Amino acid sequence: MKRNYDIGLLVLRVGFSALMLTHGFPKLMSFIGGNTAIVGDPVGVGVLISSILVIIGEVIAPVLILIGLKTRWAAVAAMITMAVAAFIVHGNDPLAKKEMALLYFIAFTAIALMGAGKISVDKK
Repeated sequence: MKRNYDIGLLVLRVGFSALMLTHGFPKLMSFIGGNTAIVGDPVGVGVLISSILVIIGEVIAPVLILIGLKTRWAAVAAMITMAVAAFIVHGNDPLAKKEMALLYFIAFTAIALMGAGKISVDKK
């Protein structure tokens, strides 16, 4: 039974992290290309800092989650990014507009609570 649990965690980690990277990688490429304002300033820390935080939450954290390294901490970073997207950036939008951010938020919350499992770099 434990083996199925670890395989389930692997599928959850790899699936959601890989999908998140499809959102984060274009932002990273734009940032590297010189656009330091890839997102607005939803939390009042400045556009550059907001852009860096989004890259951390949508690129660096998902890569760490995908391989299972410092998974819980990385999942918290991704969770915070998705919470800001869902509740602040799309806070006044209809559910259909914020649904994707909420799904990622829920998945990364589950990963943060459960950890990476045995099939990971951390192997816990």
